[in-house]
Amino acid sequence: MRLILISGLSGSGKSIALRALEDSGYYCVDNLPATMLHEAMSLYADYGYEQIAISVDTRSSPSLGALPEEVDKLRQQGVDVRLLFLEAKSETLVKRFSETRRRHPLSGSGSTVEECIRLEQELLASIQEMGIRIDTSELSANALKSWIKELVEADSSRLTIIFESFGFKHGVPLDADYVFDVRCLPNPYYDPALRPLTGRDQAIVDFFLQQPQVAEMTEDIRHLVAKWLPEFSRENRSYLTVAIGCTGGQHRSVYITEQLARAFAAEQVLLRHRQLFREA
Repeated sequence: MRLILISGLSGSGKSIALRALEDSGYYCVDNLPATMLHEAMSLYADYGYEQIAISVDTRSSPSLGALPEEVDKLRQQGVDVRLLFLEAKSETLVKRFSETRRRHPLSGSGSTVEECIRLEQELLASIQEMGIRIDTSELSANALKSWIKELVEADSSRLTIIFESFGFKHGVPLDADYVFDVRCLPNPYYDPALRPLTGRDQAIVDFFLQQPQVAEMTEDIRHLVAKWLPEFSRENRSYLTVAIGCTGGQHRSVYITEQLARAFAAEQVLLRHRQLFREA
């Protein structure tokens, strides 16, 4: 059996993630107390379900402390358990609650939305590092669905390297393990003919191939990741997210991210362009 646990901050897109998994054939359950996981999985096994997705979050906060132990028990029984932790920048969450006019699940005490977000971050801190973190601050619903489907389809027995481009003017991704700043490299933005293009277009590729420092920067990043990748594997890490940032996330970071994904083609690689997804 495979179990995908969805957790994270309220307003970060957990409902969207569950719907994406439901579309992929998972039997989905929203807001199940962690202490009921073992019992629920036994019941689903009796009914022949093989792919389950369950949301566990602060709506059942008294049971959250039991989650690590429950996950260990299920894994010892041979269940393929993965945890996806969704988060977003505080200002993004405040804006989403304002736009939807929803109450925060922790707002019963009369606290402000900002106070509720800080409290929820504290309550979830112990399980945040249990799985793969996904920063949804700049993601549309369709982009998040696409990312979720890619993650659950990856082979869980192998380390997955996620190469992600982004723009610093939109903020650094919360889910990055490594962040590399490539804003020091030549920028095709200042050429009016190249400005509307992206790092995936051949004209931009040709531009960067003429810049020796771009190849040197790319090789330096490749060498560092390759050197330390075995250590991450030995630590039983499931995912490693390498974020490459330029000013707008359109040219330099996209090109270098594409080059790195090709360089590590022998590994299990996922490729993401945060700002290109956002514009789309």
